[in-house]
Amino acid sequence: MKSLIKDLVESYGPTGFETEVIDKIRAYVTDYVDECYVDSLGNLIARKKGSGKKVMFSAHTDEIGVIVTYIDDDGFLRFSNAGGLNLLTLLGNRVRFANGTIGVIGREKGELKDLSLDKLFIDIGARTKEDAQKRVSIGDFAIFHREFTDLGQRLVAKSMDNRIGCAVLVEAIRKLEHADHDLFFAFSTQEEVGLRGARTAAYGIDPDLGIAVDVTRTGDTPEAPRMDVSLGEGAAIKVKDSSVIAHPKIKDLMVRLAEANQIKYQLEVLEAGGTDAGAIHLTRSGVPSGTISIPCRYVHSPSEMVDLGDVQNCVELVLAICCDPLDEF
Repeated sequence: MKSLIKDLVESYGPTGFETEVIDKIRAYVTDYVDECYVDSLGNLIARKKGSGKKVMFSAHTDEIGVIVTYIDDDGFLRFSNAGGLNLLTLLGNRVRFANGTIGVIGREKGELKDLSLDKLFIDIGARTKEDAQKRVSIGDFAIFHREFTDLGQRLVAKSMDNRIGCAVLVEAIRKLEHADHDLFFAFSTQEEVGLRGARTAAYGIDPDLGIAVDVTRTGDTPEAPRMDVSLGEGAAIKVKDSSVIAHPKIKDLMVRLAEANQIKYQLEVLEAGGTDAGAIHLTRSGVPSGTISIPCRYVHSPSEMVDLGDVQNCVELVLAICCDPLDEF
């Protein structure tokens, strides 16, 4: 599974420009599903047809990044965010544009406590505005430029949020031999700017229940904010976040299946942040929804860390849901 994760996390796919990621995922899953298509908002929908419940799984393909807003006379780029950014993680980091241009993020003089986005710039090595404009234009998007790093049981990369969720669904699709339900695996777009892809995908699918697969924060590093989620302690079953209160039937279903199948799990309450479930559960007349979360350290940074055992537990939980009768729905 590591080669799959490496391929996905190193891809270029800022929010709104997920085509490279979508194309790779499509190639991975097309032979394992009955139908595979891209909708009007760019979501990839992979369907395994069945006559049972209509179940939607969703993992977003986009990653955080930056967008060029201004180029000064000396060739330095000013930028805005595309998704949530922690300014302290930007300093000295590299970014990569779609055409391969690399830049370094620097800052103007001043105290770090006064740091703001308008005090930062990107240096692509240009000497003049004209030189810079040969490589980059206003409105171009860039992602963090970081390689995948294998630490054994722990894996580090940019865009684990949420390519690791995509990898979970890809692996589940490839492992799933049979299920009676009508299964829709949505690889959604533009989650980082408002759960947009999942909203339209869910409207089109009109599922009986929805499950988002995404990362969540942890509370297991020195002096971390208190949160009872840790790397290596299993799949995190969401109870609540800023976008959704998990439907009690969904939460109870996942707990029951985890215990019945000896899948290691932990319960998650995320005080800030959300997932595609926030959009799915408000679709049409409402959809019972919940989230399977992959614990992840250093979320929304260029070096997000996950535990391979947790990832595998999430795959097993997805498979368990697919194979359950789901009588309560």
